[in-house]
Amino acid sequence: MIKNKHIIVIRLSAMGDVAMTVPVIRAFVEQHPDVKITFVSKGFLKPLFEDIKNVSFFSAETDKKHKGFLGLYRLFSELKQLNPTHIADLHNVLRSKIVRTFFRLSGYPVAFIDKGRAEKKALTRTKNKVFKQLKTSHQRYADVFEKLGFPIALSNPMPIKKPQLNNIITSLTGEKTSKWIGIAPFAAFASKVYPLDLMEKVIKELSEKNYKVLLFGGKSDATLLEPLAEKYQNVISVAGKLGGLKNEIDLISNLDLMLSMDSGNAHFAAMQQVKTITLWGGTHPYAGFAPFNQPNDYCILPDLEKYPNLPCSVYGNKICDGYEDVMRSITPKKVVDKITSIL
Repeated sequence: MIKNKHIIVIRLSAMGDVAMTVPVIRAFVEQHPDVKITFVSKGFLKPLFEDIKNVSFFSAETDKKHKGFLGLYRLFSELKQLNPTHIADLHNVLRSKIVRTFFRLSGYPVAFIDKGRAEKKALTRTKNKVFKQLKTSHQRYADVFEKLGFPIALSNPMPIKKPQLNNIITSLTGEKTSKWIGIAPFAAFASKVYPLDLMEKVIKELSEKNYKVLLFGGKSDATLLEPLAEKYQNVISVAGKLGGLKNEIDLISNLDLMLSMDSGNAHFAAMQQVKTITLWGGTHPYAGFAPFNQPNDYCILPDLEKYPNLPCSVYGNKICDGYEDVMRSITPKKVVDKITSIL
């Protein structure tokens, strides 16, 4: 029997996918308190794991010292010095395959994620589409740990403590005296973005109901969000102003609700146990990327009778011909009504 069990967990990117590991890691440490985890990912994602007991973070510099085959061997050598006992590859891409192979050849127990590529291809094709709910990414991550001998139950997650907001955040938001709604209106691909003219109608209605609306995005999004914040009462753009990911996560933790696309901010909110509504365009929650532990009806979908070929892709990088405006079949009223019914 192995004593001092220590699992190296590899998930190098992307931001939303790494965020989806957080509820799984939290459940793991609750259910296996005697096991240490070292999470290997991009350095800027370290704040996602800072408050989780028994979890250390290792920054993989895959564009610098850990770049290329020799760099990955260096990464393996550095991780090996941490005295791991098991290796969990939650990424299953070329780089993580190389690192885990070094460990496997050195005699370590190794397990890796099954991404269900064939099922996802069947879900997204237009001919002979197999339209059904696939296993969630969260469960796929949990399955990797089970292969290593550490089963995880993901139901009934333990409540987490909301962090206090620092002066950088409150100087933007003010003190909390009403319901706070976060809106993250952008995503990596256009097929996943709710049209901005419709989103403006949502923002206008919410501002008139005296909710405080906080607009999230990157620095490059600020030029689009700032005019909306100036135009409507109770609306603040925090895009590019929070000074880092930790402050963004802390602010999201204190929201009453997040409205997001199928994107990283949805997973940031859900991992912090915030009620999370998502708007879906060219993708679909059946692919397994819905936010963690949210009711199914928090996913607002386009008109599937009008657009029966949805989803067109898993990640939103492809769109079916004639499906460019699928999100316009989601009315602002439907979005606002869902938010107010929840709050």
